[in-house]
Amino acid sequence: MSEFYHQLQENSDKASALRSAMLGTMEQYPEPIAWAGFTLIGEAR
Repeated sequence: MSEFYHQLQENSDKASALRSAMLGTMEQYPEPIAWAGFTLIGEAR
């Protein structure tokens, strides 16, 4: 979650911020349990 909020500060598009956070987390922790549980609900912008 902290990576998502960090990405959100740099990019106001929530979907892009979530994707960037998931990709970054996936590199460090390849197991899906660390990054696959997060979803975006509502408008992406």
